[in-house]
Amino acid sequence: MSAAKFQQQPPSGSGCTLRRSLLTVAIVTLVSFTYLSLKSLHSPSLLSSPTTTSIARSVQPSLPEDVDYGEGDNAEKSVVVEKERNESDDGEEADVYHLPKVFRLNYEEMLKRFKVYVYSDGDPKTYYQTPRKLTGKYASEGYFFQNLRDSKFVTDDPDRADLFFIPISCHKMRGKGISYENMTVIVRDYVEGLMSKYPYWNRTLGADHFFVTCHDVGVRATEGLPNLIKNSIRVVCSPSYDVGFIPHKDVALPQVLQPFALPAGGNDIENRTTLGFWAGHRNSKIRVILSRVWENDTELDISNNRINRATGHLVYQKRFYRTKFCICPGGSQVNSARIADSIHYGCIPVILSNYYDLPFNDILNWHKFAVVLKEKDVYQLKQILKNISQEEFVKLHNNLVKVQKHFHWNSPAVSHDAFHMIMYELWLRHHVVKY
Repeated sequence: MSAAKFQQQPPSGSGCTLRRSLLTVAIVTLVSFTYLSLKSLHSPSLLSSPTTTSIARSVQPSLPEDVDYGEGDNAEKSVVVEKERNESDDGEEADVYHLPKVFRLNYEEMLKRFKVYVYSDGDPKTYYQTPRKLTGKYASEGYFFQNLRDSKFVTDDPDRADLFFIPISCHKMRGKGISYENMTVIVRDYVEGLMSKYPYWNRTLGADHFFVTCHDVGVRATEGLPNLIKNSIRVVCSPSYDVGFIPHKDVALPQVLQPFALPAGGNDIENRTTLGFWAGHRNSKIRVILSRVWENDTELDISNNRINRATGHLVYQKRFYRTKFCICPGGSQVNSARIADSIHYGCIPVILSNYYDLPFNDILNWHKFAVVLKEKDVYQLKQILKNISQEEFVKLHNNLVKVQKHFHWNSPAVSHDAFHMIMYELWLRHHVVKY
């Protein structure tokens, strides 16, 4: 009896089949959820693809109009606001930013919290505190000095500061005829004086300090103080990887020749009949090659030298209005004010440089509004530009108009202009400082 009581019946064939079916369904469900979760982690990359963006929009569920949100008008308003923000992130702005939503949120946080302490040491009548001028090729340095002084980012309390600004202007030294050797001594003595007088540099060995210089001689002037190069944040117009620029630490300052001679271009595609344009001095190897290969071409407008003013008023600037693609080869340094000129006048910049960390490269997707090439591509330049369809050109042009505000200096500063973009880059870097 007891043996019979515990004797188990063999499982039926239908029971085994049912178990196997349920197990299969469970495995498929688990794999599906895992795939979708991983896919959602990488969803920002979809922003760079118009096709996938449109697909993502089409599958998002819409809320029924008669849903009760539980909080009345306030909840309904919050849903509308969030919907508008999402539409903004996935709309026009998504074409030019790597992560538009992240940029928007971080930018708002920066405006609320970011504080900079400016050292008061140094006579403003010599090389410190104030800019040399707000015009010319190195105006970016002057605008930054002035905009920072007039901004709400400055704090008089060093204990509240996220970063510390070293207000020494190599551009002013150059204007007073100071030699490179003497610049090096002046910069070294000034920074060493800050080290000995205040405790702030020594807390981080200068990792939470930054200085700004647009002229490349300003970068060289820091060579007398290795810790200034290695530790502090350098905001420079010549951000070349092969001369010690460190992308995750340093910041690329856009070189902007202001004031612009003519109004901003844009939404004028029908007027742009010239394929490509460049005119300038042959002060680098790539410019020599560009001139030699293409100066006699009938579709590329390549001039061996700057256009003579005797040929007419603002002839050089007006060429930008008539051209689709403006060639921007590196000169004595990788940077060039021609890039900002091209953006301002609505001409697609063609970057022709090696080792160039483009301004705001970690915020803006340059491939959405520019053509980025290596120097070796100069020999195929014409064919590369002709292979860009009219539809692709229109997209590049429309996106270019969207980023114009980021490459313009204002006094006083305006939201999202060049000053605020540089401050945003500094805000990102202050998070990596280790105390």
